Amino acid sequence: MEFGFGGGLDGLFRLADEKTRSISAENFTGEKGRAGMADGGTGAQAARGLGRGWKVSPSILVQAGATAALAEIEGPGVIRHIWLTCDPRSWRSFILRFYWDGEKTPSAEVPLGDFFCNGWCERSNVSSLPVAVNPAGGMNSYWPMPFGRSARITVENRGPQPEVLYYQITYALTAVPADAARFHAAWRRDNPLPYGSVHTVLDGVSGRGQYVGTYLAYQPTNSGWWGEGEIKFYLDGDGEFPTICGTGTEDYFGGAWDWEQPKGQYCTYSTPFLGMHQLVPPDGLYRSQQRFGMYRWHVPDPIRFDKDIRVTIQCLGWRSQGRYLPLTGDIATTAFWYQAEPHAPGRPLPGPDELEVI
Repeated sequence: MEFGFGGGLDGLFRLADEKTRSISAENFTGEKGRAGMADGGTGAQAARGLGRGWKVSPSILVQAGATAALAEIEGPGVIRHIWLTCDPRSWRSFILRFYWDGEKTPSAEVPLGDFFCNGWCERSNVSSLPVAVNPAGGMNSYWPMPFGRSARITVENRGPQPEVLYYQITYALTAVPADAARFHAAWRRDNPLPYGSVHTVLDGVSGRGQYVGTYLAYQPTNSGWWGEGEIKFYLDGDGEFPTICGTGTEDYFGGAWDWEQPKGQYCTYSTPFLGMHQLVPPDGLYRSQQRFGMYRWHVPDPIRFDKDIRVTIQCLGWRSQGRYLPLTGDIATTAFWYQAEPHAPGRPLPGPDELEVI
């Protein structure tokens, strides 16, 4: 069986040597024939008089400061789909982590909202192939996540109070090819970005792999157009100059000419591989700046690297006399990539104050 992205229909009619399993609060282990058996849980009060099998345990409560294991799976296999939902106030304080094959440091460590292209703690729908966010806060990931010996997914609550989380993780127990790279994701933020500097989307990666996506949440602090900045990919030992250089921020995310349509307005869009899906406007009082969310999935055009990769993006606008203006502002990015293990330990996430949407 071909082991690919999994977003097409051609393979659906082919029989495969796979066993489908699913983990949720109704079946914490994903074991065959053991779902819906709970006799206690967050739905027990509502199910009183009905008994087991009647939505007794639809969710979990994650205490403040605690880490919950969402999935612990013995492989080999591949995670096919993740669905979850929780209060938007948790989207920056809930931290998702993914561990493959018994590794000590996570291959992915990202705030929950940013992982699903919703970094501003305000829902914006996303209609893409690997990520879909639907009314009124249903978050879906279709990134295929292969593993050999094991997979472990956790969520940490860095917020000040307990939070409820609904989730379902569907996976296949199946043989995994020897050349199957592991899924990785990393989050970075500059708030504010120092004047004249660039934002680093990703660095410190060593090994062979392919870069497959970028999510960017940006709040400019200057008036005027802010998206002249180039994204750069430094591959396999590049020094001062990169191998790949974009022509502007809106260009990289698949748009053009400031996303201005109709005249004087931004036009949001969400497509299978790219979008500028979120625009949070000022309200004339306490919300003084515009906020934007955009994504680019390199699914049909992955960026391959053999030894290392570094990714940066500029924040650039205009000043007088037709000159560029390096911008400050609040910029947060999530990088998505696959690579062969072992991976270099990632940069630790900052504390709650540095994560907070302010």
